[in-house]
Formats: sequence, C-alpha cells, structure tokens
Amino acid sequence: MNKNTLTKTPVVCAIAILCCLLWGSATPSIKIGYQLFDIHSDAVASQILFAGLRFALAGILTILFGSLISKKLLTPKRKSLFPIAKLAMVQTILQYVFFYIGHANTSGVKAAIINGSNVFLAILFAVLIFKSEKMTWLKLLGCITGFAGIIVININGLDFDLNMKLSGEGAILISAAAYALSSGMIKKYSSDENPVVLSGYQFLLGGAVMSIIAFCAGGRISGFNIASTSLLIYMAMISSVAYTLWGILLKYNPVGKVTVFGFTNPLFGVILSAILLDEENQAFGIYGLIAITLVCVGIFMVNKSKN
Repeated sequence: MNKNTLTKTPVVCAIAILCCLLWGSATPSIKIGYQLFDIHSDAVASQILFAGLRFALAGILTILFGSLISKKLLTPKRKSLFPIAKLAMVQTILQYVFFYIGHANTSGVKAAIINGSNVFLAILFAVLIFKSEKMTWLKLLGCITGFAGIIVININGLDFDLNMKLSGEGAILISAAAYALSSGMIKKYSSDENPVVLSGYQFLLGGAVMSIIAFCAGGRISGFNIASTSLLIYMAMISSVAYTLWGILLKYNPVGKVTVFGFTNPLFGVILSAILLDEENQAFGIYGLIAITLVCVGIFMVNKSKN
C-alpha cells in the first residue's frame, strides 16, 4: 500500500482494529500457553524464556516477510542500530518480562483491562516526556475515568477491599508503561527508518536477549507438540503482524487518528478471555462490565480530545 491509501480513514480503521483484535487475543493465548507448556506461576525464568522464544521468532518472521515483499533482504541503517537496541530494551524486554509475569499471577480479564491503561500513559508521556501534545481537561477526565475502571476490576466483593499485588496487576501496569514509552519512540524513529525493519530487528534482539538470560537462570520449556507449537507460532505472528502494521500507521498518520481505535483492545481481551478461559463470571459480572465500560469510555474521551 502507498502513503495515500494508508492515510484513508476506512483503511486506518480496518488495520487498527485488526491490530487490536490480535493484541486482545494475546491475553488468553499466554495463559493457554502456560498450560500447554506446563509453565507454573512461580516459574519466572521459564515464563521469560517462553516470551523470548516468541519474540525471537516474531523478529525472524517479520524480517522474512518484509524481505519477500520488498524482494530484498531488509537490513537496518547503521544509524538505526542504537535506536533498535533502545526499542528492544523498552518495547520487548521491559514490557514483556513484566507482561508475562503479570499474566501468570492474575486473571486474563483483569490483565486485559489493566493493560488498557497504556493509552492513558501514552498521553502522559507525550505531554511530559516527548512534549508532542498538550494536556486538556477532557484528556485528564478520560484518564481518571479509565483508571477508575482499573480500580473497579480489583474490588473484591461488596466490602470494596482492593486486591492488587505487584507480581500480578502491578506487573501489568509496569508493562503498560513500557508500551506507552515505546509508542513515542516508534513515532520518532520511524521518520528515519522503515517500521518493518525497526519491528523485526528489535523483536529479534529483544527475544534473543530474553531467551539467553532466562535459559541461564534455569528456565526450561517442555511439552512441544502440534498444539503448543502452533500456539507459539500464532503468538509470534501476533507480534509480527500487529506491531508492524501499527508502526506503519503511526508513520503516515497523526497519533490520535490511530490510537482512537485502541479502545477496542481491552474489549477484545476481555471477551476472548471470557470465552477461552471460562472467566464469564468475572468478565460479564457487575464489576467486570462496569470496569470495561469505564476503560473504553476513558480511552474514547482521551482520543476525542485530540481531534
């Protein structure tokens, strides 16, 4: 697709929603993967090894498919090596070390909703760090509304006792912050480098580093069969396709035009977790419904203010 096609609203809408659907499916896929590969909630090294293998494979697939489409081997520019290393550290290593640890210690529904906070954090980073946007009252109200959803999903019963732990919900929040930071970095670096190259090589580098460190720390994975291997390949494709397409959209469109569709991410995550993980009671109970509504309304308000 050329630049003109990628800036048309129907095309942006279709591609962005596809990305969010793929990201939403990652939440239940990770927990299913833990079951298939017999990875327990306290096996941190094995969880990180699982993530490392996924992203190393995602990097290989991204480079391979991008090279086939371009009819030449995609290689990064020399000046892009340091940005790729920084992206690998933030977007892959930091984000997904906490993402995988958090998913092992909380429900898929909670993880999907809390992970929706990355939209609000991206706004705060754009204002405070990258200084590419200004804070407005509508943005602030959207952030408050969305974080109210995070509080609601953690309410335990009618006594309003908050049930949140660092290794679970806290880890998901740290992961969301890393994602928000990497969004600004991608927008900045893609002005000088092909987004496909950025995604492919940062995934490969980040995945390789995670795998090596986790293996040396005692991480092991067993249970490879058709079902588990197919899931691992699918999860690699989630990263390869979604992040590459998202990066291309950010390159050719204003950030607000793309991220306005991010409200569908937690929605897909909750629905798919409810269906695939038998978490219907939590997803469609009163607290789950209120939480997902607040998160989606908050994300919409934040992005509406950009327009």
